[in-house]
This record gives sequence, C-alpha cells and structure tokens, in this order.
Amino acid sequence: MSRVRVLMLGGLWRNNPALVQLLGLCPLLAVTTTLVNGLTLGLATLVVVATTNTIVSMMRRSLMPVVRIPLFVLIIASIVTCIDLLTHALLFDLHEILGLFIPLIITNCAILAQAETVASRRPVAESLVSGIATGLGFCGVLVVLGAIREVVGQGTLLAGFDLLVGPWAANLRIDLPFDGMLVAVLPPGAFFGLAVVLAVRKLIAARTGAPGRRMRTARVRRS
Repeated sequence: MSRVRVLMLGGLWRNNPALVQLLGLCPLLAVTTTLVNGLTLGLATLVVVATTNTIVSMMRRSLMPVVRIPLFVLIIASIVTCIDLLTHALLFDLHEILGLFIPLIITNCAILAQAETVASRRPVAESLVSGIATGLGFCGVLVVLGAIREVVGQGTLLAGFDLLVGPWAANLRIDLPFDGMLVAVLPPGAFFGLAVVLAVRKLIAARTGAPGRRMRTARVRRS
C-alpha cells in the first residue's frame, strides 16, 4: 500500500478525528442541524488543517521546541481569521447562521494534533495529504450527521444550499412528506445522531476486519 493511500485511509477512516479520536465535538454537535451547515463548516476546517499542515511542515526544521505550540496556534488563528472574514464578505447570510463556530475552529484539537504529530515531523507533501484526508474525514462526518438531523428533524434535505453556492441551488431543496421531529435538531438529537454514526462505523469496521481476525486466530490455533 502506497504512503499516500495509507495517509488518506488514515484520515478518512482509521483515524478519523470525529469518529475515532472524538475530537472537535463542539462544532460537530452544535452546527450540524442541516447538511449545508455541516458542509460549510467542514470545508472551512478542511482548508484550515491542510494549510496549517503545509505551513508548519515548511518551517519544521527551524521550529524552536519551546515556542512550537504557541506558534501552531498563531498560524491556525491567522488562517481561521482570513476564512471568517471571507465568509462574512461572500456568504453573509450563512456566516450569520454559523455565528461563532467559524472562529471556534481555532480551538479544534484535531488541527493542533495534526500540526504537532504530523506536520512538524514529515515532509510537505505527506503533511498536505494527511491534512486533506483529516479535513475530508471531519467534513464527511459533519455532512452525514447534518443530513440525518435535517431529514429527521425538518423533513427536508439541502435546505439553504442556495446560501452556499447561489440562488440557482434553491431548486435542489427536497421536501419530504413529513414535518420531522423537533428533537433531532435540538442538542439531544446531535448526540443521538452521532451515536448512530459511531455505531454504523463500528459495525462496518467489525465486518471488514473480521476476515483478518479469523486468519490470525487460525494461525494461532495451527501453531
């Protein structure tokens, strides 16, 4: 298996920050009331973690151990500030909905963990790939959880997509033949939805890992 494939698979599945490491749960649970909200915050996080990894990796040989963590936080904060200003200027209505959660990307432990454990120790290309994979993995969980909560809680899908990509996307909204359950878009619904996603991942991981475990067990018995 190539190095790139290992890094991508790690960020997307094996070491997914939201499903395995359980990092960044605050925005994960608070923002994912709709698919569009989750997608927007996920894309912003993807840009931050990929850019941070690239910058940190480029300067890793000149980093002083004493100041590395404050420096990582400063880099993350600078990138998040730029994204916050851009979304405020270009996606004002969506920015108002997401509120404080775009600036709170600064506190996402998954980004700092990537800078410390990956970007400060690996070449630029590997750090960038790892950052993209981690960002995509986190974004995917946000989108899935947002879609589940939107469908169950509001009876819609892709509501507000026009706020992200333009007025033409208003026709993409899907209205389902029920009004939904309010609990799904309330804080308890976030925990229920995340529990479902975690359970599905665990089930898939158990089934895909079963052949390997059986083979190891058979080897032990033969020996």
